[in-house]
Amino acid sequence: MSEDTQRFLDRLAEARADRAGEPTWIAARRQAGAARFEAMGFPTRRDEAWKYTDVRAIARGDFALAGDADFSPASAATLTLPIDAYRLTFVDGIFSASLSQLDGLPEGVSLQPLSVALAENHEAVGGPLGRLTGVEFSPFSALNTAFMEEGAVLRLAPGTVVEKPIILQFLSRNGEAPVMSHPRVLVQAGGRSEATLVEHHVGEEGAANFTNLVAEVILERNALLTHYKLQEAPLADLHVASIHVEQARDSRYTSFNLNLGGALVRTDLISELNGENATSDFYGLFYGEGRQHVDSHTLANHNAPRTFSNENYKGILDDRSHGVFNGKVVVKPDSQKIEGFQSNANLLLSDRAEIDAKPELEIYADDVKCTHGCTTGQLDEEAIYALRARGIDRQTARGLLTLAFAGEVLEAVGLDAIAERVELAVAGKLPERFNLAGLVETAVALGDE
Repeated sequence: MSEDTQRFLDRLAEARADRAGEPTWIAARRQAGAARFEAMGFPTRRDEAWKYTDVRAIARGDFALAGDADFSPASAATLTLPIDAYRLTFVDGIFSASLSQLDGLPEGVSLQPLSVALAENHEAVGGPLGRLTGVEFSPFSALNTAFMEEGAVLRLAPGTVVEKPIILQFLSRNGEAPVMSHPRVLVQAGGRSEATLVEHHVGEEGAANFTNLVAEVILERNALLTHYKLQEAPLADLHVASIHVEQARDSRYTSFNLNLGGALVRTDLISELNGENATSDFYGLFYGEGRQHVDSHTLANHNAPRTFSNENYKGILDDRSHGVFNGKVVVKPDSQKIEGFQSNANLLLSDRAEIDAKPELEIYADDVKCTHGCTTGQLDEEAIYALRARGIDRQTARGLLTLAFAGEVLEAVGLDAIAERVELAVAGKLPERFNLAGLVETAVALGDE
């Protein structure tokens, strides 16, 4: 066992003293997670799934566990999305009641910190927790299970429609020493329920912490969930996330995976389409600058006939940043009459920026419609010249064309506060929010001149 692996296991041993008296099944799962992590160790670039991502910055980090959730309300207010929403807030992985807002939750909605849900009815949580993402999925899921203590549990009763978004806010502090957190999120959406879930990762400038999140989402028949993951963590933060979705018949899961911050970011998104007419829509946008590394892995498993997946990921990379996209569509035997579409386009703003893209299709049925495509390019100098000829300075021209490139994803974003955050990061401080559809048309027209 390496010194890196042992250091994390030592942290786990230190935390065990505070967990005396927890249910036997939780202790057993922690032990299984620790044993699996000890056996696997941290992934290396020799592992195919981690071929382009070096996690030594995590493995060699000396991360403690946070001891409190103190965070200035004024500082939190500047980081919080200006959205009228129900909100659970976590500071370095610890629940903060003072920064949360749960008043007025409608009937049929249960939103609790994981610690509270386990204390009130651990048996109800224990069944679905870990069923989709077990310790075998990756070393990081095993590590999450070993440290699992806090997070969020969202339950929607059948037929419940939640009008306001539900926000899970994860704040990262710039403390005396770096800390790690391993949040666990469980969503159970009953039949015909509808909700919008926003997962927001943000923090104080200079923070250099490690977040290792696992989310499991279970959608019953006709359930509709829109899931925004806005990751704008401080530029020194390290972030790993696994999101696993199970979909029953006629359900629809829409994901917006928007990555703007973090030094090292890895997100795995998996959807299990298990019932006819289940649909997954994956929208992704990642923006990197400096030496940021952003890795997006997606997988749509068509396990039943007449299921549908659509994926559109865009990457924008500047300076010496590095992006990774690995999107995979798998059509299982006898899953006939499915449709699976995948598109990945990448824009390099610097000669030193890099992208490794790997779109994949695995088809074991013959009556299907599946396509995938991948492109990588740079800004069109003729389009920049045309804009400058109209009195627009070069920096703004580059911002407009970059924003136009991202427009296809941003147009689908249904929450203005999130779209505006992304626009500012992608295009810089522009004078107003542009009509993206018109901007795209203008950029295309200018490029054709």
